[in-house]
Parts: sequence; C-alpha cells; structure tokens
Amino acid sequence: MGSETAPVGVNPALLELAKTDLAQRLSVAANQITVVSSEYVDWPDSSLGCPEPGMAYSQVITPGYRFILQYGQKQYDYHTGLRSTLVLCTK
Repeated sequence: MGSETAPVGVNPALLELAKTDLAQRLSVAANQITVVSSEYVDWPDSSLGCPEPGMAYSQVITPGYRFILQYGQKQYDYHTGLRSTLVLCTK
C-alpha cells in the first residue's frame, strides 16, 4: 500500500512531497498514503485552484499537477505548480 510510482509525465518529486506533507499532517508513515490519482493541470490562476478569501492572485495560466491521496477512508486533494509550490485544497 502506498508504493505507487508516479505516472509518466508527473513529477515524482512533487508527488513524494505531497505524500510526505500529508503523512506529517496525519502523523503517519508516508508509505501508508495511497495515490488515488495524479494528473497534469493548467490552473486558471496562481492560486492553483484553491483561492483563499481576501487574497489576490496573478491571473495567468499556471501549469502544475493535481494529486488525490488517500489515508484510510478519507481522500485529500493536493494542487501544485511545476516546482515545489504545494497546496492541500480543502474546499
């Protein structure tokens, strides 16, 4: 469980960063996190699809990835840019 490799075209370092972040938030081992899906996405602005109320974002297409991770019965929606920017989207 949790030993999946990144699909072709997905940055494996970002996927591992998301798994590590979730594992730390939940106080579990990263190998207990399952990758449900991962895909390349062109976000409509620099909020990476997770705008926070009251914040301003650059209105530019921002390439990145969406990772759906799972621990137990709950799924978690991570959005990234192409580098190290990572957001756990809770909307």
